[in-house]
Amino acid sequence: MSSGRVIRLEPAPPEPGGDSLFEVRKKIYPRAVHGAFATARWSMVWITQLVFYGLPWLAWNGRPAVLFDLTARKFFVFGFVFWPQDFIFLTVLLFLSALSLFLFTAVAGRLWCGYACPQTVYTEIFLWIERVIEGQPLARTRLDAAPLSPRKVAIKAAKHGAWIAVALWTGLTFVGYFTPIRELGREAVALGLGGWETFWILFYGFATYGNAGWMREQVCKYMCPYARFQGAMFDRHTLIIAYDRERGEPRGARARKAVPTEIGLGDCVDCTLCVQVCPTGIDIRDGLQYECIGCAACIDACDQVMDKMGYPRGLIRYSTEAALSEHLSLEAITKRFLRPRTLIYAGALCAVAAATFAGLWLRVPLKVDVIRDRGALVRELAGGELENVYRLQVMNTTESPHRYRVSVAGLARLGVASETEFGVEAAAARAVPLRLRAPGEGLAVGSYPIAITLEAIDAPEVRVTEKSVFLVR
Repeated sequence: MSSGRVIRLEPAPPEPGGDSLFEVRKKIYPRAVHGAFATARWSMVWITQLVFYGLPWLAWNGRPAVLFDLTARKFFVFGFVFWPQDFIFLTVLLFLSALSLFLFTAVAGRLWCGYACPQTVYTEIFLWIERVIEGQPLARTRLDAAPLSPRKVAIKAAKHGAWIAVALWTGLTFVGYFTPIRELGREAVALGLGGWETFWILFYGFATYGNAGWMREQVCKYMCPYARFQGAMFDRHTLIIAYDRERGEPRGARARKAVPTEIGLGDCVDCTLCVQVCPTGIDIRDGLQYECIGCAACIDACDQVMDKMGYPRGLIRYSTEAALSEHLSLEAITKRFLRPRTLIYAGALCAVAAATFAGLWLRVPLKVDVIRDRGALVRELAGGELENVYRLQVMNTTESPHRYRVSVAGLARLGVASETEFGVEAAAARAVPLRLRAPGEGLAVGSYPIAITLEAIDAPEVRVTEKSVFLVR
């Protein structure tokens, strides 16, 4: 990394009468800001919350479109039914998420943190509620410093009541992904929730209330591991929130009509608005810091000041370390997005995503396990016939019931002595006994490989063949 990047690691001031190992948290009162990036951030708030709160209510074939039924060990996702045997898809999903994070971070820094992370999203929502009820930063500061009074109690109670309502609704929605939310809502209204549902609603609600209402930037600065290892994924060509020191320094106040070059100052008027709007309370003019979540609130604030002063925008902007030191154009910055690291990440991401979609598209919605009856491996029947008994564990992974036909091959005159057709309900499993018989005459003692095939009668393309053996003794 270049020397222009600064990580602030300042020791805490000692407490009177002794030494302090930890800095006491100073509450941050970030100002509201308007601009292109604030609009983008709130757009992501709306999109993510419409998806999160809306999906459990979306119906699909008479059940929620997305339901993780842990009791039945089945996951329903828009018509797909995943069983424990499909654990590989969860592994691939986690791998895709990791690759996406690596790619986006290498290209554009902490975009996830600044725009889509649940901590950022819910902090924005809780801050909005706080501004509506308590007012702007100065009013909130005065309210917190004021002595206890009926007015202060009423305002604080209203704010925390709104926070708790949002947190509990969030907890209810979260549990709604595991228990059908309409059923969950009826039970909640009737005060008939089960123990586990109640626990997880309260737990997730408490986590939302505590993280977004009280801890806020502390989660990003101290609890989230991403803030610590992000530097390993940055390089000189990664987009970051950057202050143009060459243009902005020396900073200082001046009259609006003053020409910076004539008074020996840079474009920064030292208004500190970039600090006042920062949700983590840092000064971006000190250089890149691990506390910066890339939300771009400082860019919006600075651009507004530049507009009022009649200066060009971009004193604080998305840029790269290489662009600042080498004065690269936007076109040159964009071209350097395509570098070995990002190409490797993008190639791996596309390959894994393509393989995953192909696997889902070609996935046969029928699973069959063949289990031998160990209580009677071989039976000798009247007439010299030999019988082997199996149990077929059949899983119908579609949202429609199906009838299946079973057939066998691999051994001359081998036949099915049990029922050859049976039905399985939608998204259900059924154990089916299977008896296979073959004349014992002419067969030497041993095991003979056979193939057992199941085919959907109403959908011949749904067909599975499993291997087993027929024992002769």
